[in-house]
Amino acid sequence: PPADNITVVPRTGETNEGGSQPIQLMALLTEDGQRIEQGLVWRVYEETNLAERRGKLLLTERNATPLVALKPGNYIINAAFGRANLTRKIAVTDAPVSAPKVEKFVLNAGGLRVSAMIGNKPAPPGSVTYSILTDRDQADDRRVILSVSKPGLVVRLNAGIYHIVSTYGDANAIVRSDVTVEAGKLTEASIQHTFAKVSFKLVERAGGEALPDTQWTIQTPEGGIVKESVGALPAHTLAPGTYTVVARNQNRAFRRDFTVQDGQSTEIEVLSQ
Repeated sequence: PPADNITVVPRTGETNEGGSQPIQLMALLTEDGQRIEQGLVWRVYEETNLAERRGKLLLTERNATPLVALKPGNYIINAAFGRANLTRKIAVTDAPVSAPKVEKFVLNAGGLRVSAMIGNKPAPPGSVTYSILTDRDQADDRRVILSVSKPGLVVRLNAGIYHIVSTYGDANAIVRSDVTVEAGKLTEASIQHTFAKVSFKLVERAGGEALPDTQWTIQTPEGGIVKESVGALPAHTLAPGTYTVVARNQNRAFRRDFTVQDGQSTEIEVLSQ
């Protein structure tokens, strides 16, 4: 049921009991752009005395241009279009009206579609995920807008600069890129990944059988941990570069340095001696 502040919208020219006023909500992509006709979620909140805080949620509406009736007072309204949104305050007076008051929300929203390439071909389905972060703020921090998304989807965002972190595989084959989303436009961002496919096995002699129950740690030359796993024949996707792998088995540790290049598929044997 609607909250006490919200009533059924009267027909034009009528006065609703309790003094509620009809308000027409409308969202635009840009100031002089087209009206958004679908995919909107409207939320109406009570205003509070705390700055920039929303009060009780009064209404959620998924129509593109909902008509609501609000009693006189101040309200906080949020219009969300995908990850793009706008929140602002409106004031409802008790002055008689002959037609609903129109409240326009200009979202300054655009779209972003990320594609991932491996060599000169699209990345295999399910092999790449990416996150979208904000540009750095005054404290040099970023905020996550969207995480673990798949390439090819159109993400609706407010216009601005965003940071993409795209990961191929399960380790450190990561590409970072800044993109600018413009209001009313679809931005296409193509991410080019480099990688090496690497498998590991701990053996007693060259070309021997892999020893089971082995714990693996892949490290950078500086000692930073890239990936940890357990098994006889683990396989990982790594960024091209130089690494150290440490194999632990039966309370003993063995290590080997190795280097991989873009597009390489290789098996790294570690001798248990």
